[in-house]
Amino acid sequence: MSEKNRDGKRTARERLAVEREKQKTADKRRRTLIVGASVVCVLGLAAVIGVIAANAGKEKGSSAGPVVAPSGAQGKDSLAIPVGKDGAKSTLTVWEDFRCPACMGFEIRYRPTLHELEDAGKLRIEYHLVRLIDGNLGGSGSLRAANAAACAQDAGKFRDYHDVLYGNQPQETDDAFADNDKLIRLAGKVKGLDTPAFRKCVKDGAHDSWVNKSHKAMQAARFSSTPTVLLDGKNIYQDQTLTPAKLKQMVEQAHQG
Repeated sequence: MSEKNRDGKRTARERLAVEREKQKTADKRRRTLIVGASVVCVLGLAAVIGVIAANAGKEKGSSAGPVVAPSGAQGKDSLAIPVGKDGAKSTLTVWEDFRCPACMGFEIRYRPTLHELEDAGKLRIEYHLVRLIDGNLGGSGSLRAANAAACAQDAGKFRDYHDVLYGNQPQETDDAFADNDKLIRLAGKVKGLDTPAFRKCVKDGAHDSWVNKSHKAMQAARFSSTPTVLLDGKNIYQDQTLTPAKLKQMVEQAHQG
């Protein structure tokens, strides 16, 4: 064998040895990445499990205790807070969440008409308070605000406080209503509401179990979004042509018989 051929074979072996070493290094790096990724996935799963467990614990804790309906609550299981006169010929049933931006949109747009019809004795509204956003985004602001509103109902101040809460609604992702002190400060905007009895009711979560029961009733009724608005049992908010004027017309026609 010539010297030239031997040198060529030696060079080829050396190149092959270098390639094999590169491959070993690449394989080792890939195994390290796979193991690392697996650890991250496990840790991520553990974190998710931890969050779920924590939220489940909060839910369980907030459901503890007897179901105490607010004063004057009506309907099945006393889950509806009525606003307006009992003799009104039309009843508007509203399922709402105080953290829900769409609920605020409904309230801001329709509030003048609703108040006008309520005060005229032509419309009675039954409010069902739920905590849909708590379940979707986490937190407890929907529950805390609903409990505070139920406490306001005990004091005969529901409508005014209800409107204050929507007038001061935080961003959907901001769980600001989870702070009882904030809810109490907002009560200062309603004359005569910020009393020791109201503060105790809010801080004790006196109506938490009632709110949770109301939320379960919404699920049982298979309503999946808020606001859900029914006029005499008919879901009217799904109607894209609905306006405050159209709602007023329907109520006026019912009132006239």
